[in-house]
Amino acid sequence: MTEEKQSKILTSIKSYGKELLGFIRKRVNNEADAEDILQDVWYQLSAVVNSQPVEQISAWLYRVAKNKIIDKHRKKKEVAWDADLADEDNNTKIGDDQLITKESPETVYYDRLVWKQLFIALEELPAKQRDVFIWHELDNIPFAEISKLTGEPVNKLVLRKHYAVLHLRKQLNVLYKELIDK
Repeated sequence: MTEEKQSKILTSIKSYGKELLGFIRKRVNNEADAEDILQDVWYQLSAVVNSQPVEQISAWLYRVAKNKIIDKHRKKKEVAWDADLADEDNNTKIGDDQLITKESPETVYYDRLVWKQLFIALEELPAKQRDVFIWHELDNIPFAEISKLTGEPVNKLVLRKHYAVLHLRKQLNVLYKELIDK
């Protein structure tokens, strides 16, 4: 990382750190979550500054913080659901007299069906869109790293993934409707 980029990050932390932490604190339940989210924002800033310039740093920081807060709330809801409804054997309680395991034959079948349809839909994509989607979503490789690997700008990679997602939504929507109607 160049000194200029490092200086930009340090200046941003000094300028927006306290305000951004206050913004996050108001929207999460505890201090530890607020600090974790702020840490994620700074990490993402350092990753983006290395790959592309950020023109309106303040707006960008608050948008990333807001997205991280939303992600945190989504994860907490999922964890709360599992914690409240799961017993020690990892079974989900539906009622006092009814017990359904998470790994029932039906759920395994649907899981395999969804993955199969996903891979069929992925094969229909142009290679560059498919690769970006798989790297980013399935392999959890950040766009900055993909950019370094391919030599493509991050914005172009994001756009390719966007088109891939649109195609996959369209293709998987048929399966979704079939599963809902059952």
